[in-house]
Amino acid sequence: SLPAKLINGGIAGLIGVTCVFPIDLAKTRLQNQQNGQRMYTSLSDCLIKTIRSEGYFGMYRGAAVNLTLVTPEKAIKLAANDFFRHHLSKDGKKLTLLREMLAGCGAGTCQVIVTTPMEMLKIQLQDAGRIAAQKKLMAAQAQLSSSPAAAAAEPAVETRTTATQITRELLRSKGIAGLYKGLGATLLRDVPFSIVYFPLFANLNKLGQKDPNVKAPFYVSFLSGCVAGSTAAVAVNPCDVIKTRLQSLQRGVNEDTYSGILDCTKKIWQREGPTAFFKGAYCRALVIAPLFGIAQVVYFIGIAEFLLDMLPKHRA
Repeated sequence: SLPAKLINGGIAGLIGVTCVFPIDLAKTRLQNQQNGQRMYTSLSDCLIKTIRSEGYFGMYRGAAVNLTLVTPEKAIKLAANDFFRHHLSKDGKKLTLLREMLAGCGAGTCQVIVTTPMEMLKIQLQDAGRIAAQKKLMAAQAQLSSSPAAAAAEPAVETRTTATQITRELLRSKGIAGLYKGLGATLLRDVPFSIVYFPLFANLNKLGQKDPNVKAPFYVSFLSGCVAGSTAAVAVNPCDVIKTRLQSLQRGVNEDTYSGILDCTKKIWQREGPTAFFKGAYCRALVIAPLFGIAQVVYFIGIAEFLLDMLPKHRA
């Protein structure tokens, strides 16, 4: 049932995001740093420096936004894919690969309604620590070069902005369109991702089914979600880099600004080289693999069906 699908998707999203959010934060910071202003050299370096400067909970900056909006986002994505697969199937016959890809395309298009504002707010909060650390470093270097005595001065305290403050400011200055900055880049990432992910997962999961009418074992669904998720994540990583750069409202010292997808693509290619489009790719694979593995296990086990079945018993 639709309520069961929505609950399953929501539970899956909450569990998955909680497990992998620190890696997602590192991914955003690695993607946003540009040549000449590199604060972090790797995933582990980013996490260690984040803990040292911002504490353990610094790794979860922006998590509240994700945990709030990931439920409808995952619910829409998983339920929409099932909806389109159902309506594209003919008399219950097996879907062709093209129809599976079309169903994934529909699911990816539907989810950006929630994904774009969620990603917008999350990126500002995740990247704030990197920008603050960069400013402190630049200030310390300037003080050392100008006056050794000034270097002993206490550094400025970072003012932490909340998601609510960012939302109010964007709505006040740009209206609802402000929350949908980078919509085109988000579509460019999420639609191809779903086109790759859902057919790949469905076909991998079928390999573990002994009977077409019986669900695959949970470990098969988990591994299928991991493999399909990481493959799709790496495939669309260039689009994710572009989306992250376009949605960042604040820039570090001497970092480029972009007017759109083409301008961003051109500047990254010319100034940072083609390898820059794969910044954070392994982080994204590490995020997406368990996230979708967990999501598919929860979704296919059907926790919601169990909960919904229990309700009449309690009422009785």
